[in-house]
Amino acid sequence: MDFQEVVRRRRMVRSFEPAPIPAAVLERILANGLHAPSAGFTQGFAFLVLEGEEQTERFWSVTFAGEERRRTFAYPRLFDAPVLVIPLSSKEAYLDRYAEEDKGVYDRRESFWPVPYWHIDTGFATMLMLLTAVDEGLGALFFGIFPEHLGPFRSEFGVPDAFTPIGALALGYPGGDDARSPSLARGRKSLDEVVHRGNWSTT
Repeated sequence: MDFQEVVRRRRMVRSFEPAPIPAAVLERILANGLHAPSAGFTQGFAFLVLEGEEQTERFWSVTFAGEERRRTFAYPRLFDAPVLVIPLSSKEAYLDRYAEEDKGVYDRRESFWPVPYWHIDTGFATMLMLLTAVDEGLGALFFGIFPEHLGPFRSEFGVPDAFTPIGALALGYPGGDDARSPSLARGRKSLDEVVHRGNWSTT
């Protein structure tokens, strides 16, 4: 698929068919995530991959428990996604990397970082996976994991404390009854609203 077409078609899909994703397709999605840029080439991200109902149900059981809650959820076919990928970032990996000889932040101070690049780089990797899913004819949804679910999630899957999930990525073939988010009624901003050329000015 032409790259511009991939960008044009990219949207969040909230309804899935339970049909499995071919292994080669999933491997391409994951492998493309590894091509994300990362500060100091730290590559301080990891992907927890859950395939099939048995594995994905373990995730939903700790993040979206309760049959009634799911039944009344606005997008119940989200739970049919055959694959969930949870991208995780490691702050410790970046602090360690920049304490190395070629970087020289030997005290590993977090204040060196103007923004948390560990989350940003993991977000880059996630976007590459989102775009690859579109290129493969799949649907994808990135969504958050609420703070109260992080502890149970870590316990269920044995996630080390050094890694933080930035959210979750549902993957699968789009369901025919996919409902668009009502937020889309806000419309996409124009370039003139977003881009400031040469100077920040509202005039």
